[in-house]
Amino acid sequence: MMRNKFFSAGIIKSTSFNLPVICIGNLSTGGTGKTPHTGYITELLLKSGYKIAILSRGYRRKTKDFLLVEPTHTFLEAGDEPCQYKRHFPGNNVIVAVDKKRRRGIEKILQLFPDVDAIILDDAYQHRRIKAGLNILLTDYYSPFFKDRMFPLGDLREPRSGKKRAHAIIVTKSPPVISPLTRRHTSIKMKLHSGQTLFFSKIIYGQGVGVYNNSLIAPKKTYSTIFMLTGIANPYPLREHLRSLCINMETYKFPDHHMFTTCDIKKLIKDFDSHLSTNKIIVTTEKDMIRLQSPKISALLSGYPIYYIPIEVKPDKNDKEKFDNYILDYVKKNKRNK
Repeated sequence: MMRNKFFSAGIIKSTSFNLPVICIGNLSTGGTGKTPHTGYITELLLKSGYKIAILSRGYRRKTKDFLLVEPTHTFLEAGDEPCQYKRHFPGNNVIVAVDKKRRRGIEKILQLFPDVDAIILDDAYQHRRIKAGLNILLTDYYSPFFKDRMFPLGDLREPRSGKKRAHAIIVTKSPPVISPLTRRHTSIKMKLHSGQTLFFSKIIYGQGVGVYNNSLIAPKKTYSTIFMLTGIANPYPLREHLRSLCINMETYKFPDHHMFTTCDIKKLIKDFDSHLSTNKIIVTTEKDMIRLQSPKISALLSGYPIYYIPIEVKPDKNDKEKFDNYILDYVKKNKRNK
């Protein structure tokens, strides 16, 4: 990509800021777990007493320019992921903002909140007008970037060589046990240079929670049929998890960030009502749950047993202490004098 070459050559300039800026992104079109990893790092820094700002583009929102996200904003105003962040971190020590122009977004955050300690850029690996102090690249264990190709032949947004800009690479959605051989093999395949650090993380699924109430999903293997409704890039891990909760599954898969329509939901409800099983539920993701809150969709689904599955990420047991210290050391060493 010529654009990347211009940035690397200094023909197009990148802007640096005098505080820790952590960029979380990927080379693929999605599905690597950016949202839960952003949440993990935010929680880590929050517990250490830092005031954090999360800046996102606010993909597919109807508003323009800079927006400071409040708990009252909808996904149409701020985007699904920013609303999810604000839902998880409603306090004043985590600022959530959206702006398509990330440099302007950072400048606005610093103007409004001069006491902020660090900024996390969500899905900004290709946004090179900002020079982040720490670039974290995510890649799926089962679909690593070194096995992928550029779109439309594959799912990569940019060539594999883009991984050179990363300071750390996290292999996400990995199995419970990572052997030394797997680590060595992955490192060789990625062709990491001496300045890069490799980590592994896995997904932890929580107990299902009612989308329109606080009811909890029943214990494992209780349901005869689960109707899985998703609009995310890679629903495969969730589908495998849900198989342990039921005998039969019906899947309704839509593209990433899909704006659910009444036609989509009416089709789901028709199939649900006509299914012979009496012990059945509808399950979706937390990000999709945000997009099911519109009045028209809520009116259709509120009387049905529909749950979302919260997820979090956890570094591999051999990586957790090292990863946590890696993040905390970076922020501590680059903390600005207020």
